[in-house]
Amino acid sequence: MEDPLPEQMRAAGTALLTALDPAARESAVHSFDDEAARRWLEYRPRPRPGVCLAELDVTARKAAHRLLATALSPSAYAQAMAIISLEEVLDRAEGWQRGRHSADYWVAVFGDPARDDRWAWRLEGHHLSVNMTVVDGQVSPAPIFFGANPAAVRYAGRPVSRPLGVEEDLARALLDALGPAERAAAIIADEAPADIISATRGRVDAPLEPLGVPAERLGPTGRALLDQVVALYLDRLPPELAIREAARLDAGPLHFAWAGPTHPGRRHYYRVQGDDLLIEYDNTTADGNHAHTVLRRPASDFGADVLATHHRTHPH
Repeated sequence: MEDPLPEQMRAAGTALLTALDPAARESAVHSFDDEAARRWLEYRPRPRPGVCLAELDVTARKAAHRLLATALSPSAYAQAMAIISLEEVLDRAEGWQRGRHSADYWVAVFGDPARDDRWAWRLEGHHLSVNMTVVDGQVSPAPIFFGANPAAVRYAGRPVSRPLGVEEDLARALLDALGPAERAAAIIADEAPADIISATRGRVDAPLEPLGVPAERLGPTGRALLDQVVALYLDRLPPELAIREAARLDAGPLHFAWAGPTHPGRRHYYRVQGDDLLIEYDNTTADGNHAHTVLRRPASDFGADVLATHHRTHPH
């Protein structure tokens, strides 16, 4: 049965470009062959390729959100909306000094979704970057970056907002399930790095060393929890795409690594690596309340996998 997702993205991408006025379209649209603009990942509040949602009318902004929704599962779309809304919370916490706002997100389209057999798109801003490449009717996802600052807002010790809470809690459950030898292999450093190791690089050399503990050394509970962590990140994608990505990883090696203290409220970091898989999480501030997470496919980011197939079958 033909996968409907590429056509859903094509329709949503075309609707977005139709909704843009000429000036906005000129800012939003780039050549697919513009590697510098297409292989872009920036989760800090910096200038970026594309058009800002703040510059669009309601119809065009809604079209951008509908395009984003084609790339994410319902739960991940809810996370993305919570991340975007945190810009207003963070601006208040900073005394309104930096002018952060929830419309400071940018959409870029590479190629023409209505006509081209190769096109891509990205919606990105502070703590959010969703990249999708469509080639010959195949969708290639990643990188997908979700962050949160503050990672948690609490009332009387209870969370009011915690959009990446499951990402932390499942990994802590996995760490707690490890025996002494497994935990010693998993903990690769006493202090967490300052940020995710892959950072904003357009290409990642994998694997990252040290690998940590291999999945085959884990007991049944630890292995089940590691599988849940991987599934959590893959399930950011629409179900049909998540199933395909999970099938790519079946029976391949997996490693889990942790850095930093193991008790909550301190800076900590973890990663999971497999064949063409890199998951990273870190909580980067002294009070452990500023989270970054990313799902990457080091050999296939930005559509490298589908492009390789395209070039084999369509010599240029």
